[in-house]
Parts: sequence; structure tokens; C-alpha cells
Amino acid sequence: MNEKTTFRLSPQFVLGLLIVILGVLFTLNNLDMIDAPQYLRYWPVLLIVYGLTKVLQPETRGGRFWGIVITFVGAGLLLDKLDVLDFRLWDFWPLLLVALGVTMLMRAGSRRNIGRTSPEAVEAERSSVVNAAAFLGGTRRNVHTQDFRGGELTAVMGGCDVDLRNSAIAKSPAVLDVFAFWGGIEIKVPNTWTVIFEGTPILGGFDDKTFKQTADEKQRLIIRGTIIMGGVEVTN
Repeated sequence: MNEKTTFRLSPQFVLGLLIVILGVLFTLNNLDMIDAPQYLRYWPVLLIVYGLTKVLQPETRGGRFWGIVITFVGAGLLLDKLDVLDFRLWDFWPLLLVALGVTMLMRAGSRRNIGRTSPEAVEAERSSVVNAAAFLGGTRRNVHTQDFRGGELTAVMGGCDVDLRNSAIAKSPAVLDVFAFWGGIEIKVPNTWTVIFEGTPILGGFDDKTFKQTADEKQRLIIRGTIIMGGVEVTN
């Protein structure tokens, strides 16, 4: 049976294509076939293309928002290069606060329906999720539940440390929303869990240091969110 391959225009594909184009330009420049600096002055186009790719992809919550931000920055820098307008990126730094606030509102809104359920359901939800926030400080949580469902972790110029090694996932997958801005989040999970990251790092990073002895498909943790100049680390 023939299998059909579906082409997906992912941000990784676009980045790879842009790197290839840059390599070709530098090669032709070294061969005196073109004047590469004349083309490289339009480098903000790379930001626009990358941002539009993220906007058009149905990926994690918040990915499209940051795609719009990257596209806006690229368009402003390109118009500045073309002498259409005087665009100084530093003048727009307060928009970073706006982006930070919008991201947090989006994350909070995704769970706003918890108050509409019965008190029993709310209590069950609270015992099965972890919600922690650290602002200019640190917080540590040890979670003991056999019905872990996920939760929210926020670190702004601070750190969150969550230990899930004594927990289990009854209904897979569990979804954990994370947001790190100039901060760090460390998550410890059992060695039978499978961790899947679907977040958006912006000048930040996600580090999966887990090792699996016996992977259990019923124990899947999906980590979603945004990492800005910070880091999220998952260990056993």
C-alpha cells in the first residue's frame, strides 16, 4: 500500500531554506558573481517570512501571536532599510510588556471555565493540577496525585521547581502550560513518562534531560507555552 507524504511548511523548514539561500549568496559573492551586501541589507525579510510561517501554522496557543510580533518587527526594520520610515526598535520596547500581558491573559482565559463547574469538580481539579507563579522570587511544589491533569507554571524573573515524581496520569495526556520571562522552570517527572514540548522559545530554551526506563504511552505530559529569555528544564 502506497503511503502519501503530506508536506508541511513548518518554521523549521523555512529556517532551513533561508540558511540555504544565505549560503548561496555568500558563495556567489566569493566567486565575484554578485555583490552580497546589496542583498543582505534586506535581511528583515527573513523575520517577516519566519513570522508569517508561525502565523499560518495551527500550532500551540500563543505561537500565532508571537508570529505576528516577529512579522511586525521585520516589517518595521525593512521599511527602515528602504528609507520609507524611521523605525527604531527601542522605541517600541513597551510593546514587550503588552505582549507579556496578552500572553498571560490568553493562558488565564484558557482555564476560566473552572468556576462554572460544581464545587466537587472544582475540588477534584485543584487536587489534580499544579498552579504556581514566581515573581522576583522562587516557589517549590511537590505534587502527589494519581490523577495528574496538568496546570500552569509562571516564572517572571524568578524560578519554579515542581516535583511530579510521585504522581501518575490517569487520563493521558496531561497538559502543563508554562510561561517563563527572564526566569526558569524546573520540572521533575517519573522515568516512565513521555514528555512532549509544544512551546515557543524566544531567546530562551527548553531542555529535556529525562531518561526512560520503561516508557508508558498512558503517561504522556505535554508542555505548552512561551519561553522568553528564560528556560524550562525537565528531568527525572
